[in-house]
Parts: sequence; structure tokens; C-alpha cells
Amino acid sequence: MLQRSKSLAGDADVMSTEQEAGGFGQLLDLAVGFILRQYWTIVFATALATALGVIYLRVTPPTYTATASVLMRTERAQFPQQQAMLLDAPLDVAQLESQLQIIKSDAIASAVIAQLKLTEDPEFAPSGGPVRGVLSWFGGLFGKDSSNPTSNVAANEAVVTAGFVNRLTVNRVGLSYVVEIGFSSRSPERAAQIANAVANAYIADQLEAKYQANRTATGWLHDRLRELADQASTAERAVINYKAQNNIVATDGKLMDDQQIVDLNSRLVAARAQTSDVVARLNRVEEILSRGPDLNLDAVVPELAANPIITTLRQQYLELSRRHSEWAGRFGRDHLAVINLRNRMRDLQHSTFDELRRLAETYKSEYEIAKQRQDEVEKQLTQAVAQSRSTNKSQVTLRELETTAQGYRNLYESFLQRYMGSVQQETFPRAEARVISPATPLVGKSKPKTMLILALSMIGGVGLGVGIGLLRDLMDRVFRTGAQINATLQLPCIALVPLVKTGEPEPLALERMSDSDGGGGQLLARDASVFWTVVGSPLSRFAEAIRSIKLAINLHVTGRPNKVVGFTSSIPNEGKSTIAASLAHLIAQVGGRVILVDCDLRNPTLSNSLAPHATAGIVDVISGEKTLEEAIWRDPTMNLAFLPAVQTTPLVHTSEVLAADATKKLFDRLRASYDYVIVDLPPLAPIVDTRATTHLVDCFLLVVEWGRTKIGVVQHALSFAPDVHEGLIGVVLNKADMDFMNRYDVNTGDYYRNKHYARYGYTD
Repeated sequence: MLQRSKSLAGDADVMSTEQEAGGFGQLLDLAVGFILRQYWTIVFATALATALGVIYLRVTPPTYTATASVLMRTERAQFPQQQAMLLDAPLDVAQLESQLQIIKSDAIASAVIAQLKLTEDPEFAPSGGPVRGVLSWFGGLFGKDSSNPTSNVAANEAVVTAGFVNRLTVNRVGLSYVVEIGFSSRSPERAAQIANAVANAYIADQLEAKYQANRTATGWLHDRLRELADQASTAERAVINYKAQNNIVATDGKLMDDQQIVDLNSRLVAARAQTSDVVARLNRVEEILSRGPDLNLDAVVPELAANPIITTLRQQYLELSRRHSEWAGRFGRDHLAVINLRNRMRDLQHSTFDELRRLAETYKSEYEIAKQRQDEVEKQLTQAVAQSRSTNKSQVTLRELETTAQGYRNLYESFLQRYMGSVQQETFPRAEARVISPATPLVGKSKPKTMLILALSMIGGVGLGVGIGLLRDLMDRVFRTGAQINATLQLPCIALVPLVKTGEPEPLALERMSDSDGGGGQLLARDASVFWTVVGSPLSRFAEAIRSIKLAINLHVTGRPNKVVGFTSSIPNEGKSTIAASLAHLIAQVGGRVILVDCDLRNPTLSNSLAPHATAGIVDVISGEKTLEEAIWRDPTMNLAFLPAVQTTPLVHTSEVLAADATKKLFDRLRASYDYVIVDLPPLAPIVDTRATTHLVDCFLLVVEWGRTKIGVVQHALSFAPDVHEGLIGVVLNKADMDFMNRYDVNTGDYYRNKHYARYGYTD
């Protein structure tokens, strides 16, 4: 049995691997099977939802939506843009969303409602009904008098405003600054009128807001300008007073002390240059004089060319020197004329020397004058610098005062410019938005959309049907296919027995057998009940399923032959007695010696059907009151014997009867006398009798009713009967509706149809 469990586990692993490899095909099979199972549920839900959609289209009045396009940014005139107090920055997403909320605000709605008198329009004005009743109820709840005309008017306006805002749609077109303002109404003309009114009301609100903002800014700037003017005047007076207190005088933006220092510096430079020039000339003259009276006028005169006397003497000396050279060469150096020329040249040298001494005295006098002038300028410069240092100390404070005064003055000028721009902006307001496409009446309705409503109704119906179908499938925790049994119970499904519908069974014709027929027994007469279907319809699908059970019993190899076969179920009425009787009839038909034993001592359904008049049964045989031959009933045409269970008195401890040694001896005798002993056992869940027969039965078969027995019930029953579970060779899925098998087993469900059995002699 452990090997069989391992084999089943291995098969399960292979099946899981194949299922994983199946992928899309498996999902498709599941979907097809689900549709086949829940077809009418989905159809009904779809039809119902579609009908509701049609009803909604019939009762809902048509609605028309008109749309006006507004550009949130416009070009403004040049001079307001330049003179505006605050230049408008490009709109970002947050600002644009804020403008959309302004359009959808109650203020815009109230303005349009008042302009178009929508409170008097029957489409908008509340004429009673549930809305007004609710408002009145809430008014009374909070102590408000609903009969007060003022409160009624306010309530009506609130209802109209709420309905107006619900019909208004404001959307941004893509990533642009274009906004579409839509309004829905029962009249296309009214919808276009209101959409345009909303756009115009928004633009008017923007103009009013800009006007009020500019007006507020202008007033604030005016007051601020007065404060700044006073502050600037005070700061400038502080500068003037400080200059007066510290004797600070300035011309052309420069202090007098600074200008005086500059002038003295210039004069000092000039004086020093003049002194240097005089000293240089004096030194040159003194150097020449140091050579003595015999001067070389060719070398002296060029430095003193500015003196006319020296220039004249030099010219005369040069003329005499030329003659002296000429005459000395002609007449000789000792000639009287040459000597006279030399004397005259000597006189010119002495005259020049005397003039140089006079010039040197002049240079000395000029040097003294220039030096005195330089000293005087230096003294004045020193005094001016000292005065400037004292002034600079005060200049620090003065500059602070001037900076403060200049700051106030600049701030005043800036605010004055902004004030003038604000005044101009106030007189020339212009909104940042403009209507680029006014709303026009539509020809076709916008709501409700017929095709969309029908499509959504059908889709919703299909979704509802699918949901209900899934819920039904989830709640359908019963066995439908053999694969489900294999996966859930880890047991093979050895037969799928179809549901057999028969008429009322005819009364049994029962009589005792004569001595020539064997004596001591009773005859089993046939009727039209399902117990005799195998005999009456040997080529039926039911009979073929019983044959698969017999084949599974024969092929099940254990340590001992499977001669004693027990049939049980989880709960009553699953058809275990029918399957047991049918298997016994099938074995008897093929010539096997078989006995059918009814061990369901508390509810002997099999005995009540096959031997209702029996007076002795298995309990009598076990107790020794009757012999086995006296209690057995037989079929005269087959080797079928039946040992009934007769309830003469209520049995309480039936499990003790089945577990007794006498019962074991009885079954050993039956095992020796018959090829097969088919035992109809009680169900597992209600009582424990079946668990007491594990020492009597070689193998068990579990009968599960198709579409009725809960999976949890079977699992619970097997978990509390481990010995029976170990002896199970398989599960029989009974009472299967073959017409519905393709809904649960897409791959193999179609093979259960009659056409696949027809060529093999199948008869219904």
C-alpha cells in the first residue's frame, strides 16, 4: 500500500509537471469548461443588465453638452506691461489648476445663476420632492424654521448652485493653456448660453479681481511713498547738518580739502622741478668757472646758448679763431696780426668768464627763490593733509549718512515708478484670459450615450454573470470528474457510472426453491429496478462501467486474492448498494460463483429491495439460530447468491456484531465456497461499522455520488477511517450526468457521448 501511495504521489508530480507545461492550453480548457457550466447564468445576467440599460435609456431624458474654449494667457498692451507693479510670471501647473477651481467655484456659479435667473428655470429650480424634503428635515433638525421665506430662498439657491456645479465641467486641453468649459442641459441652446455665460463671468471676475488688487496696491503704494519721502528728507537734512557741523565743503561732488591737496601737490611738483632746473644750471656754470678765465668757448657755449651775450661773444670768438688759424698758416704765429688776433680772443674769453660769473650769481638768486617757494608749498601741503585727515574721520559718518539718504531716495524713486505704473494699470485693466471659441448648440445629445450604455450594460452583465458563475463554482465543492478525485483524494477513479433512470419497480415474485433445485433457499425474482440494469442492459454504458470495476478488482495485486470486496460510501444514498448488486450480477452472468452480502445492519436497503420477505439473515447465521443455507436467497438463472440482513429487533451494537469471531468464521466459509464475496457496507461518516470489517474484507471501493457529495465530507470520512483508506483500491463516481460531463471535463467530456459507443453495440 505504501508503494501504491508513492506511485500515486509520483503520478501526481508528473501530472503537475504536465499541467505546468500545458500553460495556455490548460487555461483555455478551464475557461471553456467554465463557460459551458455557467452558460445560462452568464446569459441571464447579461440579458438582465442589458434590459436595465434599455430601461435607463428610456427613462433618462437626453442631455446636451456645449463647450466654450478659453485661453488662460493673452498678450497685453506694451505700456501696462512695462509700468505694471508686478509683472505676471508664466502660469505653472499649480496656478492653472487654481484657475480651474475658480471657474468651478460657487462664486462663478452664483453670478451666472443670478445673471440668467436660473432659480426660476424649471430645469434647475427645486419644485419640492425628496431633495427639498431632505433640506427641510435637516433645517428642522438644527432648529431652523422651514417655513421662513428667507431660509427657503437660501435653500433653493443652495440646491440650484449644487446642481449647477454638478453639470459644469472644466478641463485642460492637453498641456496647453486652453481650457474647455462645458455645461450639460436638456436644451442645447440653454447649454451653450450657460457655457458662454460661465466663460464671460470668469473673465469678468478676473478683471474685477485685478482691479481690486491694483486699487489696493495703489493705496498701499501711496501711503508708502509718503513714508519714504519723509524718511528721505530726514536723511538728507541729517547729511547737510553734519557737513555744517564738521565744516565739510564740497564742490562738484568733491571735498574742498581734497581739491586743495591736489592743487598743492601739483604746485609742489612744479616748484621742485623748477628748483632742480636752477640747481642744475648753477652747478654747470660753477663747473665751467672752476676751469679759470681761459675758457674753451667751443665747449662752454652750447650749455649756455640761451644767454644772448654769451652767444654773441662766442660767435665773435669763433670768427677770430677762424682768422687766427687762416693767418697763422699764411703769415706764421708770430706775425703781429696773428698776435693781435690772439689778444682779442683772450679778451673775449675774459669777457665770457665775467658774464658767467654774473650768470652764476643770478642762478644762485633764482635757486634761493625757488627753494623758498618749494618750502612754502610743502608747508601748505602738510597743513592741508593734516586738515584732510581730520576731515576724513568725519567723512566715514558722512558717507553712512549719505548712503542712507541715497537708499531712501532710490527706494522712493522705485516706489514712485511702481505707483505710476499701478495707477496706469488701474485705469487700463485687462484680463489674462479670453474666449477663443464660444459654445454653440449641439445637434446630437451628449448623454446618455446609447451605444456606450448598452455596451457597458452588456459588459457589466457578462461580468456579473461571470462573478456569479465563479461564486457558484467556488460553492460547488463536490466531485465532478475523475481527475478531481485523483488530485483531491490521491486515489484512482476506477469507474464513472452514469445515472440510470428507471420506472417504479414491479413487485417481486418470490417463492421457495424445491428440493430438486437445491432446497432450503429462496428465489430472487427480477424487476425493473436499477439493481437489475446490468442483466437487462448488458451493452449499456452502465454495464460497461461495472465491468471496469470488476477489472480494477482483478488487476489490483496484493498479498492475497481480492475475493471479499466491500462497497462503502461517505454518506447514505450515494448508490453503494446499487453498485455492489450490479457487480454481483455481472460476475454471476459470466459464470462466477458470487454471493452478495448485506452488512448494512442498521439500514439494509439491499435486503429490502431484493428480499423484502426474508425472515432470516446474516445476524441469524452469526448467532447460530439459522444455517447459512436457510438464509441465502438465489437467482435461478445465474450463480448469484444473496445473504440478506433482516431487522427483526433493533440492533444497537452492530459494530460488535461485525467484529465478532463468528462473523470472521462466516466470511472464511464464504471465501472458501465462492469466487467473489461482494459486501454492502454502511457509510463511513454516520457510523463506525465499516471500520469494524477491515479484518473481513480484502479490499474496499468507495462510492461517491456525482455532483452531490461534498469534498470535505469525503476527506473527513477517510481521515477518521485510516484502515479503510489503506484498503481502498479506488473510487467509483456514481450517478454521473453524462450530458453535463463536457462542462466539467473539456478534454474527455465529449467521449462520454453516445456516438462513441454506438459502433460497439451500445444501447440505451
